[in-house]
Amino acid sequence: MTKLQYAVIAAALLLLLVLRFGCETKAPNMKGLEKSRSLVAQNTDINVLLPAAKDSLEANDVALIEALEDELARQSSDTAKVAVLKRLAGEWYSLGNAVISGHYAQQIAELLNTEESWSIAGTTFALALPGLSDPVVKDFAASRASKAFENAISLNPEELSHKINLALVYTDNPPQDNPMKGILMLRELNDSNPDNPAILVQLGRLAMRTNQFDRAVERLGRAFELDPSLTEAACMLADAYNALGDKAKANSFAEKCTQ
Repeated sequence: MTKLQYAVIAAALLLLLVLRFGCETKAPNMKGLEKSRSLVAQNTDINVLLPAAKDSLEANDVALIEALEDELARQSSDTAKVAVLKRLAGEWYSLGNAVISGHYAQQIAELLNTEESWSIAGTTFALALPGLSDPVVKDFAASRASKAFENAISLNPEELSHKINLALVYTDNPPQDNPMKGILMLRELNDSNPDNPAILVQLGRLAMRTNQFDRAVERLGRAFELDPSLTEAACMLADAYNALGDKAKANSFAEKCTQ
């Protein structure tokens, strides 16, 4: 499997965050944000989210965050600012708040303006989305994620992983005026890259969500044929065949899933 194809797999994205921000690999459950006061403002921004997130922290965590904020304010060079911003992003992620972590990742990207930094910012916001229940905060994170991936694409239009990740943001958080946007983007990517396992896996996942198990088997089977190391595809194939009543194939792929 190529670097491109691995780029959209969640485990690789989490690893990227670990390597860059030095944060723990636990899922962002957003416990701080969800326990904070209800955010009902129509135009939520970081000036609302950050104080709310701090309110839910333990005193020692607040002290550490504020010490890093003070350290950031004292920096004059971009290099020094980036170093502190990475620590802030990592601390907030380890505290379970990927939205605030994404805010600092975005600041890093604004300073560096590199394809990788924008991809990390987009990924951080995207990782926050499944754990958010407040629609206003979710819309905030989704819009920041999509903008970050768009910036990454503008810097390297040939990198498919950014386009796939952007499509996934729209798929999981469809715009009200265009609910099919993400799905159509994935289909267009598939039309131009019919043998890309990463795209096929995502299309297979969508088919599973809508109980189109025959379609899921077709797409996931092709992805697994192209890359037999795709454990994710094997696991979903086991579920798809099980739903179709083919126990033999379901068991076969279940074994591959656990390997």
